[in-house]
Amino acid sequence: MRFIGDVMRALDQKLLRDLWRIKGQAGAIALVVAVGVLLLVMMSGMISSLEETRSTYYERYRLADVFAPVTRAPKKMLDRLAEIPGVDAVEGRIQGGALVDMAGQDLPVRAQVVSLPEWREPRLNGVYLAEGQMPQAGRNDEVLILRSFAKAHDLALGDRLAATMHGNRRDFRVVGIAQAPEFLFNVPAGEFVPDDNRFAVLWMNEEALQAAFDLKGAFNEALLSLERGAQVEQVLTAVDAMLARYGGLGAYGVADQMSNRFLSEEIKGLNATSKAVPPIFMGVAAFLLYIVISRMVQAEREQIGLIKAFGYTDVEVALHYVKLVIVIALAGALLGCLGGVWSGRLLAGVYQSLYHFPFLVFRVEPSSFAAGILVSVLAAVVGGASVLRRVFALTPAVAMRPPAPADFSRSGAISDSLKRWLDQPSRMVLRRVMRNPGRVFGAVLGIAAGMGLSSAQLSVMSGFNDVLDKTYGVVDRSDVAVTFFEQMPEKTAFDLAHLAGVIEVEPTRAVSAVLRHGPEYYRGGITGLVPGAKLSRALDKDGADIEMPTRGIVLAKALADILKVQPGGTITVEVLEGRRPVLELHVARIAETLLGAPAYMQLEALNTAMNEPGRISGAYMRVDAEAYPALFAALKDVPKVAGVTRKDDARAAMKKLMDAGAGTMRFVMAAIAGIITFGIVYNAARISFGEQSRDLASLRVMGFSQGEASFILLGELALVVILAIPMGVLLGYGLSFLVAAGFSTDLYQIPTEFKADAYGVAGLAVVLAALISGWMVKREIGRVDLVATLKTRE
Repeated sequence: MRFIGDVMRALDQKLLRDLWRIKGQAGAIALVVAVGVLLLVMMSGMISSLEETRSTYYERYRLADVFAPVTRAPKKMLDRLAEIPGVDAVEGRIQGGALVDMAGQDLPVRAQVVSLPEWREPRLNGVYLAEGQMPQAGRNDEVLILRSFAKAHDLALGDRLAATMHGNRRDFRVVGIAQAPEFLFNVPAGEFVPDDNRFAVLWMNEEALQAAFDLKGAFNEALLSLERGAQVEQVLTAVDAMLARYGGLGAYGVADQMSNRFLSEEIKGLNATSKAVPPIFMGVAAFLLYIVISRMVQAEREQIGLIKAFGYTDVEVALHYVKLVIVIALAGALLGCLGGVWSGRLLAGVYQSLYHFPFLVFRVEPSSFAAGILVSVLAAVVGGASVLRRVFALTPAVAMRPPAPADFSRSGAISDSLKRWLDQPSRMVLRRVMRNPGRVFGAVLGIAAGMGLSSAQLSVMSGFNDVLDKTYGVVDRSDVAVTFFEQMPEKTAFDLAHLAGVIEVEPTRAVSAVLRHGPEYYRGGITGLVPGAKLSRALDKDGADIEMPTRGIVLAKALADILKVQPGGTITVEVLEGRRPVLELHVARIAETLLGAPAYMQLEALNTAMNEPGRISGAYMRVDAEAYPALFAALKDVPKVAGVTRKDDARAAMKKLMDAGAGTMRFVMAAIAGIITFGIVYNAARISFGEQSRDLASLRVMGFSQGEASFILLGELALVVILAIPMGVLLGYGLSFLVAAGFSTDLYQIPTEFKADAYGVAGLAVVLAALISGWMVKREIGRVDLVATLKTRE
């Protein structure tokens, strides 16, 4: 009597032999599975690590739930704010802008200064002290500086800084280097991207800032933490009502805090990618396993019949092939888990540098490993399950006979005219392709999918560069941009025009506001441009100037989609500065833009709507490069100047941002797409070789040379690749829209255009993969034992 253990031992030995025989194909499939699991583990681990680190960091250093900037409010208002239902704790502080004069640097560095209580720890928005000590009470020349800024400028404890605050220049000594949860992503007001070289944060004693900003006994920002379950919107409404008489600038929740907002969008993008991309790899792996197992069952008909004749059941034989696909899937899944942890740790370093976490330990939940392994095994079983029906259908008597020859009478014939142009090996290649259209189409589709993914990633990479070129070469034609602490009279632009080296000045106005349409809202602002603006232009996605109407507002399509508004509609604009008017503006036009989600108006129309004629908040300038030092020195002495930005510095910062964080993923995805392409091409070549090995041996015996035999095998692969490339171009163009949408944010939109170089490189990658695969298979042809192969019964 047979025991199940004996059965399994015999079939397990066959399993090991089969795996060794198809080790090349199994390895390629396992690699595709590994890539899918790697992405799943890496991204899910990165998401959970970022979320857990953010939550821990926010809680440990008590990041506020509500931020309420105000012009000037007495400290007694803090007690009234604490009485609002749902408020747990309140902290008042002073914060403002400054210009830091760095030794050896002409351009002043924009800074945000923040007060610290002198005799206690801050109740909210604490700081992480990386080095040194906190400023001592009574020592108003001591400051903490942001760690990223200190690293960018090689600043150390004891170094001295000069800063201009509210028109007064003061010297400070660095006593500590710190980080804070509210400054994970440091973007100065009025700019789009972070730059550690050009933005600093200084913490100092409250007494020092009270004197600097003339806020004795007052505060200009309230911080609130909320009780669990408190309604944020209700608290914001109550806070705004209390602070309105003191020049409240609009309270907002932590969800709209700039640093947290960028991090949340990053996590959201990773989450979407982790759900969309790994299934593609698993689908490809299932497709490849289907082909491989299908070929094995077809080739092993006689063995299956013999095994069944010895008494093995259908279930036992089917289980043997199930084990085969599971082993391949498990090998790939385990490799992917290890690769996911390794790559995740590398990516964690990128995110820690980008978002300035004091700590970020990459940790993967066990459920991520379990999900990766389970999904890979399920994909493998699904890929092989449909083939296993053939195992159950084969009876020993039928299986031990060769299969009936295929009927090719309806598959078409090669015309006589075509025969005159083709030699015998070429006709054999073409005839084989015509007789197996389904199998050929499957191979074409698989290769095209890999090429499409590669070309889409390459197209997005090119799109990133286009955003840079158009933003800083076409949209922004200035050399230097100046912003002011407050709205200035229009004649200020004429004063700037008379500074040394200034060639042209173009005023602008930026107004912070909440834009609402029904229940939808967006916290952003409106940019006022002069008619026919040349230095800072509003352009659509085609590079054409967006015509500014004399009345009404122009919205970017991204912003219009958020607000769910159409041209001709009306939006409510709650201005967050000055008298804080509420405007009802007609949507004159919606245009697709490249950068951000802007809203535009003519400068004069914006000032009219605000009932503040002749006001500006900044200016763009063309400047003689040789006059930079003199110009920057002059601007440092202007009390109302909040920041000076050189376009070349802004471009470098934008590129750094695009190459970091989610931008890093586009390089990873391009490399992974190449792995898919190679895996599919190699498997197509190996399967073709397995199917034709007996025919090729017969041809060799009949007098065909090894080169002619190789041509017959590899000619089919070449034809498949040729057919796949145009299909890959079409798939790539369609996928590029999805990929670009995934990488686009409120900060920038990636344009989707047909990039011939991207598709050319992807096509060359397919050809290269085919050449390498063909070379590897051609080596196998030379090793074929002709006698043993011809003895094999088909």
